[in-house]
Amino acid sequence: MVKVTVEYIRVKTSERFQLIDITKNVEEIVEKSGVKNGIALVYAPHATVAIIVNEHEGGLINDILVKAKEFTEPGSPKWRHNVVDDNAHAHIGSAFFGSDRVFPIVNGRLVRGTWQNIFLLEMDGPRPSREILVVVMGE
Repeated sequence: MVKVTVEYIRVKTSERFQLIDITKNVEEIVEKSGVKNGIALVYAPHATVAIIVNEHEGGLINDILVKAKEFTEPGSPKWRHNVVDDNAHAHIGSAFFGSDRVFPIVNGRLVRGTWQNIFLLEMDGPRPSREILVVVMGE
């Protein structure tokens, strides 16, 4: 029989651009679900954040944030959406980086590489609350 668990992770962001490691939260939800083999969907229902996977190392975190800013060009006069609320860059980043990731679950554990952690990439902070939906499905 297929089991389905749905839970939210809530985080507060304190910077306009910020990476928040949610790996342990996701792994706890997977463990609690009791699913032995299946998948875990990690999804941010926001138009100005992304879910990314990479190494949790200080220099690399800084590098990713620098590159995200370079790529999305906050404050660029060419972004028409900025007339509405000055966050076109964050919408563009979310569209290109993606708001979800899917991970396999094997033998009750989330499968990820040795250096792969799961991050919320905030691009329109600070925000008092961001939700990340985790859906675990399997047997």
